[in-house]
Amino acid sequence: MALPYNQDLQNNIFAGDEAADDCKLGAADSRPIPSVDEAIKRTQNFLLGQQFPEGYWWGEFESNVTVATHTVLLYKILGIEEKYPMHKFERYLRRTQCSHGGWELSYGDGGYLSATIEAYIALRLLNVPRSDPALTKALQVILDGGGVTKARIFTKLYLALLGCFDWTGLPSLPPWLILFPAWFLSSIYEINCPTRGCVVPLTVVLDKKPVFKVSPEVSFDELYVEGRAHACKALPFSGDWTSKLFITVDRILKMMERFGVVPFRQRSFREAEKWLLERLEPESGQFVGAYAPMFYSVVCMKILGYEVTDPVVQRALLGFKLFTIETADECWVQATISPVWDTAFIVRALVESGIPPDHPALQKAGQWLLRKQILKHGDWTFKAGSGHLAGGWAFQFYNGWYPDIDDSAAVVMALDCIKLPDEDVKNGAIARCLKWLSIMQSRSGGWAAFDKNAEQHWIDSTPFSDIKAMLDSSSSDISARVLEMVGRLRLDLSAAGTPPARQRSALVALMPPEAIARGLAYLRRDQEEEGCWWGRWGVNYIYGTCGALIALSLVAPTTHEEEIARGAKWLVQVQNRLGNNKVLHGPQDGGWGETCLSYNDPALKAQSDASTASQTAWALQGLLAAGDALGKYEVEAMEQGVQYLLATQRKDGSWHESQFTGCGSPIHFYFRYHYYAQHFPLSALARYRTRILQVSHTN
Repeated sequence: MALPYNQDLQNNIFAGDEAADDCKLGAADSRPIPSVDEAIKRTQNFLLGQQFPEGYWWGEFESNVTVATHTVLLYKILGIEEKYPMHKFERYLRRTQCSHGGWELSYGDGGYLSATIEAYIALRLLNVPRSDPALTKALQVILDGGGVTKARIFTKLYLALLGCFDWTGLPSLPPWLILFPAWFLSSIYEINCPTRGCVVPLTVVLDKKPVFKVSPEVSFDELYVEGRAHACKALPFSGDWTSKLFITVDRILKMMERFGVVPFRQRSFREAEKWLLERLEPESGQFVGAYAPMFYSVVCMKILGYEVTDPVVQRALLGFKLFTIETADECWVQATISPVWDTAFIVRALVESGIPPDHPALQKAGQWLLRKQILKHGDWTFKAGSGHLAGGWAFQFYNGWYPDIDDSAAVVMALDCIKLPDEDVKNGAIARCLKWLSIMQSRSGGWAAFDKNAEQHWIDSTPFSDIKAMLDSSSSDISARVLEMVGRLRLDLSAAGTPPARQRSALVALMPPEAIARGLAYLRRDQEEEGCWWGRWGVNYIYGTCGALIALSLVAPTTHEEEIARGAKWLVQVQNRLGNNKVLHGPQDGGWGETCLSYNDPALKAQSDASTASQTAWALQGLLAAGDALGKYEVEAMEQGVQYLLATQRKDGSWHESQFTGCGSPIHFYFRYHYYAQHFPLSALARYRTRILQVSHTN
């Protein structure tokens, strides 16, 4: 498989914090601030220079160290660590340790207990002695945080695989769970697909309770505040009746296990094995397109008797290779990869900023995106029905079982704005995707990431769901993306001169008016009292508000003026601008920023110790959309935001931000798309130039 991660190319873009100094306002003051036109041209050239020969863009998907720590454990379990640069993993773990001694979940969060425990264990497995200063500092952080008993379930499982945590302290996950039909209340298809991809192999792992011998053998007793012999094994308890019920059920299941009463065990194992093998991507070895399911699937295969030399395991290991980034000094692993997502947004940004729609780079990208459309049925059919045509796109290079709604809407908008040699093929792909998106709408009126109507909230009360990440609920940001897509297709039909009657019939056939009305009602209900929207997949209220304002302004501006005005007012209120006495924390530099901690504490909405390029760009896009709808722009706020972007742009046309602005699981998993700080500012500056600068020059 010829898909190497071009690290030389990526190093030129994102050299890390040490190369980001010229992105700060203070550093930028010493050089001329570019004009909007100059900044746009720089970023266009920068992005065009980063396209891969096949036509796609692919930036790093940065998360936290737990992905690398699990990889160290996996290679130790499989006995293949000598084939990999383990010393580079050690260097990566050392570099990412914070001055306080712990490891963080997201930039500047003060440290995360579970990540720190796993990093400590990984370093010990890499032969770092306990007396090493890095480990003595980490151990103190761990003990101050309560030790292993306060860690998340997956960290305890990590230890259990090494024989260093009692399996009775982990939730039971009966193997016969996989036998429930899709319509059953407790079916695995009520769980979101990345978690489902973990649950299926874990039904085998938690039943077999393996303990793997690794070298060096270590006990990790020092990680228990109360001593391992006296460690509390009680499962997380939230206090509500559903949690109490599940704790009782777990006790019953454990009692059955002690007496050897596990119905349909072997049949369940065969079904789990079949399920895993069906979903293992033939070309890349990826499974569900995410690291955690890949890790547990390989552990499950080993338990089921697969040797590391087996072609199935070797294919699975290819997926880890594709996720791995290796430099001259370090090695780490991404939680997933985002070439389709990156490509879709960069294509749109380039077109919006003035690159011709038939530019060779855009045509190459469009042809690549068309080849990535998924035309086979996947797990989504268990909730939506199998009598529908497939037609979505996934996030990664290969993930045929799991197209997602957000990517699909983004790709449709990207394809719609470019011109390809065969427009009929392109339009057919768009139409097929629109039809698929229409059947994926949930009862709530909104859209979720992978499935429809997967909103059984009691599931998040199970002991296994201590991080509350088992559902695939509808969200404002994805719903807004679908509605934005509908609105942009309407605009493009009008611009092309399509008669109104034909416009309506074309869209009605693919996305019925009642579906759009239900989506708009969902957005209206989801607006917060202050006027903002919560962001499920981006941090946080700035992201959610931007998407909602764009969607409402494009699809139904006259009937949603009040919601749009409230959202725009909120964005202005939370701007980090001079004289803004509503800014409680952070700089007054004209930008916008929001900490990931706003998921923990809503009082931190749009608060941060730093503005970021991506969040500033989101806010500008939201204000521009609101201005389009209301006929009045917040010019002063937008001018300050634009000046922030111009002043922080690097010489090569890029921006740098250390903050994480992507969200995988609120409170528990965040990430940084390295291209977010590039294409979102480009789109914002381009829209500002079109709406404000060119209009003012004309007048």
